[in-house]
Amino acid sequence: MSPERGETPSDMRKMKVDKLGIDLLTHDPVVILVDDDKRYLPILIGPFEATAIALALEGTPVPRPLSHDLMKSIIESLKAHVVRILIHDIHDNTYYAKIVLEAGSATIEIDARPSDSIALALRTNSPIYVSERIVLEESAVDRTTQEQDMKKFKKYIDNLKPSDFLKGKGDDKK
Repeated sequence: MSPERGETPSDMRKMKVDKLGIDLLTHDPVVILVDDDKRYLPILIGPFEATAIALALEGTPVPRPLSHDLMKSIIESLKAHVVRILIHDIHDNTYYAKIVLEAGSATIEIDARPSDSIALALRTNSPIYVSERIVLEESAVDRTTQEQDMKKFKKYIDNLKPSDFLKGKGDDKK
């Protein structure tokens, strides 16, 4: 079941492309998505998709449209637009995605590879959502950021005084 028009999927987490890299074991390109909680999700991709994503990230113009530019042009020519990308499932280390389009009053979901979906999302400024289950099972947390946040919080707690809890009290009696 898909969310209604414009509605954020409730069991999905919004992510964005953090960077491209090379997997140390396979030497394949990898796109790394990140969410607001600094959870990183690496997805292995092909070299052509890595190039398409890199060009979009860098804003590099190309003399002739690449496949993802062509997809964008076709979608726009049909008076449709990309609403969101959903990376919704994983089986045997293969991720599954959908491109959600809106054309008039119709919402259309198209099965796609995550790499193609991400390349299209970057060209159309569309949000990328990943299943909460995938994020929790397949992502890694940035421990450095977590530790820094905990240190800041601990310092804040250590510096609290009883009078800090009274600030603002009585201001509403004016």
